[in-house]
Parts: sequence; C-alpha cells; structure tokens
Amino acid sequence: MIRLLPAVLEIGLLVYCLIDCLQTDALVVRNLPKLGWVVLIIVLPLIGGIAWLVAGRPERSAGRPVAWRSTATAGYPEYERPFEASAASRAIDERLREEQARVDLEHEQALHRWEKSLLEREARLQTPEPPAALDWPATGQRSVDLVGVGASISARPAG
Repeated sequence: MIRLLPAVLEIGLLVYCLIDCLQTDALVVRNLPKLGWVVLIIVLPLIGGIAWLVAGRPERSAGRPVAWRSTATAGYPEYERPFEASAASRAIDERLREEQARVDLEHEQALHRWEKSLLEREARLQTPEPPAALDWPATGQRSVDLVGVGASISARPAG
C-alpha cells in the first residue's frame, strides 16, 4: 500500500494541475502560453505540476475579489454609504407607509367579510330545512316523467 502512495500522489497532482490550467483564463497565465503549460504538465507530471503551481498559475488574492471593501455587511455596501434622507424621500416613505396601511386594512376587512359569509353558510348547512310542499297542477292529475326511461307515471285522484 505504501508503495502505491507516490504514484497516487503524482496522478492526483497531474489531474489537479491539468484541470486548474485548463480552467484558467489564457490572459492571466504566467511565463508560458497556456498550451505550453498543458504539454509540460502532461509530459513531465511531477516537475510540470510543481512548476505550474509555482510559476505558471496566476497570482490570486486571498478571498474573492469584490468592488468594495469587505465588512460586517459584506455584499450590501449601500448600508455603508453616508446617507442623508431628504424631505422628498421622507415624504415618499410616509406615503408608502400610509398606502401599505390602507391596503392592509382593506385586506383585513375582506377577510372578515369572507369569514362572516363562511360562518353564515355553515350555519345554514347545519339547520335542516323542512321539506317543501309539492305543488300539483290544478288539473288534479299527478304525473311524474322518468327522464331517460321513456315512461310516464300518471295517477288520477279517486272520485
């Protein structure tokens, strides 16, 4: 197992350096053209890989580059800028707050109306309605048509 360790490390270094070289922009590669580094890493894996890491790889700063200095609110530099609220922006903010309050009130009222309507419908469903009286035609003939059966049932009052 120990005998395989140098070969595994060399293959790992080859793969890492080759992928790193291929993904690096050709404009920032140092000392050789990008194709020269790829050939050197493949032909002489150990020496080429170490040379790439020392002399060919672009110098990178610690962390990722950002346009503003990194602080506790990194990513939100607008909180770090000095800002004096003008009368116009305060008026806009106040108008937006009033509009939001009005919309919230309308929403609450609509929810109350819907809830009241729902409670009324539930109350109607819970109270049974008396069966409606059947209104027969004045002719005295009671008939029921069975739709789809093609039959008609008729009854004449006795008498």
